[in-house]
Amino acid sequence: MLSGPVVNAYPLSSYTFGTKEPKMEKDTSVADRLARMKVNYLKEGMRTSVEAILLVQEHNHPHILLLQIGNTFCKLPGGRLKPGENEIEGLKRKLSSKLAANSSTLQPDWQIGECVAVWWRPNFETLMYPYCPPHITKPKECKKLFLVHLSEREYFAVPKNLKLLAVPLFELYDNVQVHGLVIIVAQK
Repeated sequence: MLSGPVVNAYPLSSYTFGTKEPKMEKDTSVADRLARMKVNYLKEGMRTSVEAILLVQEHNHPHILLLQIGNTFCKLPGGRLKPGENEIEGLKRKLSSKLAANSSTLQPDWQIGECVAVWWRPNFETLMYPYCPPHITKPKECKKLFLVHLSEREYFAVPKNLKLLAVPLFELYDNVQVHGLVIIVAQK
């Protein structure tokens, strides 16, 4: 009998949420972001980024924590790694930057688990694929999604200009217009 990793999703009510100073986005538009990505690619090569899948439960259903920018765009917490940075350490750094308090006593214990998805950006465009097209020899970005095992109790500090939403997993299915292309679960 095969068994996979166990994921404990604790009730949302067992977590405490606070705020911290705003975390400003570097780009004001998608076009600006892609232009900056191109400049960085010429200096550093392929962009490597990591994002976290944080699961909680609410009303006995699994929910995923997403950061909402403004009133429209949602994304998983995470971001670009520094050149040569370890994926696990980089994800911990990004999570602390986005969701940890500025106090050393309230730092979450980030338990980075399995890599559950890999996305590829073949060109300087918004589309990403769950595979690198065979004709692409120099992809522009590789993004990995990791499952993060949360402790039963944590304190999250959310930047004042962002919202942390607990979105039911069933709401993500076939709902790109509301939440964007956040996560796709591959079947084995």
